[in-house]
Amino acid sequence: MMLKRKGYTVLSAATPTEAVEKARNHSGFIDLLMTDVVMPEMNGRNLAEKNIVLYPGVSMLFMSGYTADVISNQGVLDAGVAFIQKPFSLAVMTEKVR
Repeated sequence: MMLKRKGYTVLSAATPTEAVEKARNHSGFIDLLMTDVVMPEMNGRNLAEKNIVLYPGVSMLFMSGYTADVISNQGVLDAGVAFIQKPFSLAVMTEKVR
């Protein structure tokens, strides 16, 4: 909803499997994958790997309620990836997306 308010076109999905399916069936280009890190079915890194095959060069923004240090120490995300800590404001999210 926050991205739509800022004028972005959003393909939203309730689950990682639904996200992969929507990406597979989407006829246009996807500029950004914004995903939670910890989810049922698969983690955000696995989702990103599946989408990068479909859309090479897609930008990625990972989010989590856990801190970036905890996430990187768990080995779920590589250091230096685009990350936003939840909860976040519209302004912070907009800046990260840009």
